[in-house]
Amino acid sequence: MRSSLRDCCEINSGTGNLAGLARMSAALQPALQRLGGDIRQIELPPRTTIDSQGQPRQSPLGNAVSVSKRPGAPHRVFLAIHMDTIYGPDSPFQTVTETSANRWCGPGVADAKGGLVVMLTALAALERSDLTNQIGWEMLINPDEEIGSPGSAPLFAQAARRNHLGLVFEPALPDGNLVSSRKGSWSAALVVRGKSAHVGRDITAGRNAIQALAAAITAIANLQDLPRGIIVNVGKIEGGGPTNVVPDLAICRFNVRTDAIADYQMVADRLQQIVENLTADGISAELHWTSACPPKPMDDATARLFDAVADCGKDLGLNLSCRPTGGVCDGNRLAAAGLPTIDTMGVRGGDLHSSSEYVLLDSLVERASLSAMLLLKIAGGEIAVGRGEGS
Repeated sequence: MRSSLRDCCEINSGTGNLAGLARMSAALQPALQRLGGDIRQIELPPRTTIDSQGQPRQSPLGNAVSVSKRPGAPHRVFLAIHMDTIYGPDSPFQTVTETSANRWCGPGVADAKGGLVVMLTALAALERSDLTNQIGWEMLINPDEEIGSPGSAPLFAQAARRNHLGLVFEPALPDGNLVSSRKGSWSAALVVRGKSAHVGRDITAGRNAIQALAAAITAIANLQDLPRGIIVNVGKIEGGGPTNVVPDLAICRFNVRTDAIADYQMVADRLQQIVENLTADGISAELHWTSACPPKPMDDATARLFDAVADCGKDLGLNLSCRPTGGVCDGNRLAAAGLPTIDTMGVRGGDLHSSSEYVLLDSLVERASLSAMLLLKIAGGEIAVGRGEGS
């Protein structure tokens, strides 16, 4: 597992590095072929973003990899993880370093190539058993999770309808425990347009887009309500040029997170009112929602699935608990489609999305054993699966 993890992490597969993602996919093929099943490359539609001129722009995405085996089995499990990272080919963080006997530092060691290795190892263990005819599985390895899965999101909704439960191999929490509920996350770009003019000669003919946006940003930030669980973060501002020119374009990009869809809808309605209030006296504004990921509640079916995972953990000497987080992942999409899902089945590690990202190496076997035991108990009938039937 260590060898596989190092090999995966030293292939740069930043979300925008399509050649690197193709190399990563090719490197996985021997392991996928050993598992058997129907292996498919799925071409994803391009991602739509808002460029620095406030215009929609399409960017290509890498291919997803899908594998399915025994789709007609009585018990069906969906397993997923992403192969993209936040580290592009120009990042200085490209290699794996052993920082202690039990700790490696490297790009994607925890998020989520460690989880990828865990998933493949657990499935290999399942396929060596004599219970395989009772369980079918479907796997999706997507290339766009780090930007919100804009191309692969429909694949998760489709898979949720074909399976009884979901396992996503995002890293566990640093203490080894699992995530219960997750907030939803929506990102947007507010584009404000005014009119340029010479500051000294004809300033009254101009309409300052930056000043208009500044007032809007204050209103946007005031939508945050932490006691209610609503987070609003303005993360980037663009616009302007020479100080002797009235700026005619300004853009802000922000993120909204809520525990409930109803709270998001309330925020969205107020944002639309802010936009409408901006549109006057030569100023126009457009709000573009660029990504959406619904909340993941801890419902009864998911709680029963967690109990089953925790029981497997006890058999392995692990005392697992769960707690909520504001982070999102593809588990949100599966839950929104009605599939009971545990989405932190990957390794123990931390400092994600930084040049200090690390994995604790003893969690490789630990977490592969946990997933393998769960799959074998489902195949053996010790754990019942099915929508609304518990797990």
